[in-house]
Amino acid sequence: EVQLVESGGGLVQAGGSPRLSCAASGGTFDDYGIGWFRQAPGKEREGVSCVSSTEGTTYYADSVKGRFTISTDNAKNTVYLQMNSLKPEDTAVYYCAAIDRPICVLRPMIYDYWGRGTEVTVSP
Repeated sequence: EVQLVESGGGLVQAGGSPRLSCAASGGTFDDYGIGWFRQAPGKEREGVSCVSSTEGTTYYADSVKGRFTISTDNAKNTVYLQMNSLKPEDTAVYYCAAIDRPICVLRPMIYDYWGRGTEVTVSP
């Protein structure tokens, strides 16, 4: 059974650079595809970034491309989302999710496991 736990969220100022973490147990990250998603108040959940270490594939949504970076530490079964130049519109609950296939796809419906999320609030 795979469990995911996000951390690193909180209240930050615009322009800040927090790093989110997603720690997994019950599986090996290099055998999974990992996605970061977010949901802002009044909006649907949207994909942010994903990674498949086995395939060497990463992908970023247009809204975060050039500002966010996804990375993995397979020895620690942890995936990170480094967020730079944060904007108020980045305010959302951020979720990590896993699928037991080494793919990188930002479609929420295909993911098997989800964390509870970590809230990021960006003040202007």
